[in-house]
Amino acid sequence: MSDFARTTVTAALIYANGPIHIGHLAGCYLPADIYVRYLRLKKQEVIFVSGTDEHGVPITIKAQKEGKTPQQVVDHYYKEIKSSFEEFGISFDIYGRTSDPAHHKMSQDFFLKLYQDGKFIEEVTEQYYDEAADQFLADRYITGDCPKCQQPGAYGDQCEKCGSALSPTELINPKSTLSGASPILKETKNWFLPLDQWQGELEKYVNSHPEWKSNVSGQVKSWLQDGLRPRAMTRDLSWGVPIPLPDTEGKVLYVWFDAPIGYVSMTSQLTPDWEKWWKAEDSRIVHFIGKDNIVFHCLIFPAMCMAHGGYQLADQVPANEFMNLEGDKISTSRNWAVWLHEYLKEFPGKQDVLRYALTASSPETKDADFTWADFQTKNNSELVAILGNFVNRAFVLIDKNFEGIVPEKAAGTGLEADVIAALAEIPAKLDQALATYKFRDALVYAMEIARIGNKYLADAEPWKIIKEDRDKAGTVLNYAVQLVAHASLALEPFIPFTAARLRTALGLADADWSAIGNFELIPAGQKLANPGLLFEKLEDDVIQAQVDKLKATKAQMELASKQVAPIKETIDFDSFAKMDMRIGQITAAEKVEKSKKLLKLTVNDGLKDRTILSGIAEHVEPEAIIGKQVTFLANLAPRKIMGQESEGMILMAEDADGSLAFVQPSKSVWNGASIS
Repeated sequence: MSDFARTTVTAALIYANGPIHIGHLAGCYLPADIYVRYLRLKKQEVIFVSGTDEHGVPITIKAQKEGKTPQQVVDHYYKEIKSSFEEFGISFDIYGRTSDPAHHKMSQDFFLKLYQDGKFIEEVTEQYYDEAADQFLADRYITGDCPKCQQPGAYGDQCEKCGSALSPTELINPKSTLSGASPILKETKNWFLPLDQWQGELEKYVNSHPEWKSNVSGQVKSWLQDGLRPRAMTRDLSWGVPIPLPDTEGKVLYVWFDAPIGYVSMTSQLTPDWEKWWKAEDSRIVHFIGKDNIVFHCLIFPAMCMAHGGYQLADQVPANEFMNLEGDKISTSRNWAVWLHEYLKEFPGKQDVLRYALTASSPETKDADFTWADFQTKNNSELVAILGNFVNRAFVLIDKNFEGIVPEKAAGTGLEADVIAALAEIPAKLDQALATYKFRDALVYAMEIARIGNKYLADAEPWKIIKEDRDKAGTVLNYAVQLVAHASLALEPFIPFTAARLRTALGLADADWSAIGNFELIPAGQKLANPGLLFEKLEDDVIQAQVDKLKATKAQMELASKQVAPIKETIDFDSFAKMDMRIGQITAAEKVEKSKKLLKLTVNDGLKDRTILSGIAEHVEPEAIIGKQVTFLANLAPRKIMGQESEGMILMAEDADGSLAFVQPSKSVWNGASIS
């Protein structure tokens, strides 16, 4: 890193078709923000660039669902996403959008240079076409059975069940998402970037970065090993950046062609000196992304830059794995997510709690799981009990005994040398972890300062020694204040709102990374301003409300996705007439021993009491159904179940949520009444 004069940090452009959730934050935005804040603290020249990707099929699909234009959709979500990021403390230098005219022009100019230099292949291929909608179907406009795992509902570019990358023509039983019709193949012309021609250069590029994370290099080398193939850089769509060539109406740039150029176009809107950030040899580029974007940032965008010429390639692509939620994959379509804008409303002023919790369980090397129970533990057992407790004790003791003024150092307790030595070990470890994108480890090192402080106060017991030696107690509290100051600097990249609050309380004007470990930061005689409690304990009922909210969401989505079973094969009237369905009354009910599902029912059928075993134990309580009239199949051949004979079948209706209900007459009738 020292060989570079400046660093351009990008965070993936997110589709402007929905709000931000914690998976997005943990995947790239929070790690990128931590890294940028770290570089700024080190007084390095850095810019932080991101924005919304406002083209592509997900935008048009959202617009169709909501009955809006694509522009209306992206305008709404751009504002919501940008506002959420700002409130959460993601410190972009610019947050742009790819629908901006400046982006359109730069993307078109990029395309034209490659076109004029003969870097594209023009090919007429057969692509799926929806005759009913009169439209070619891009990847996400087609669904079908996955050829790899046979899961229905796979998209034309990916199966979300098994994760396989697909092409539309590989799908089994393809259907158009526009009309539901089976599409036909129709010829169309598009422009392809021959990635195979750049394979050698790409292999050299990838192999020159052995320091890349294993999940990144592993995925990229797998693609290279399989052999790269030409990839279309244009699409037959109405929404996107128009192709800047004659007679190409209805064709736009492939979203993954124009999206990464967005980093450059947004930089050009930030500064007229944009070229030095992307083209100068002493500039360094770092892409923060999720694992689903690795191929685009490590192969396709570099190939585009190689073909164009003049651009620096990314030095680092520290991609994270996925963050799951309560043991299940985060899904926007199923509404299974913790949405940032909702969190900010429901937990006002607690941005740092979520930042801390997500960083502590960051999916840096493998998928991780966010749970509300762990969130509560991170808050109560770490932020409150460790950091908050240490800071509060230090300030309260100084307020109470020294009128809020940092006391002078005098003779110590004999523990001070150990405190200084322990603190001295942290800066190098912290710096190394942050420089190598190990943010979970870095957070542990930063929090260690508060742990050192707590131990020091507990061992020194200034509240006791002040009764006999005021000066010695003052020394202890002076050391405690210095540790608070160091913690405020070390924790700045992770919990910036709290760190700024601490620096204000300490009167520490400048946040300088190099000061960590240089013990004397706050002079004796400095007037402090007690910040109060930094964090508050989260009670069980607050957390349970969030868990219940998720459960309710899952139930609603399961109901919404429930499909009515198809009608069974047609039967004739004589077959139906053979079924003797009657009304009977339950006179006794008990659970069957060693069975979770079975109830033993005694049913009066008007002629006698009969025993019927029914698998409804998980849906009803035995004592609650005694006396109820039910419908049963009277002439079903008796059969033994778990050693007991059952003489019939109770008729039940299954609701969309899987619950069962009795099929009952609308009014009381005589036992034995026939159903006809």
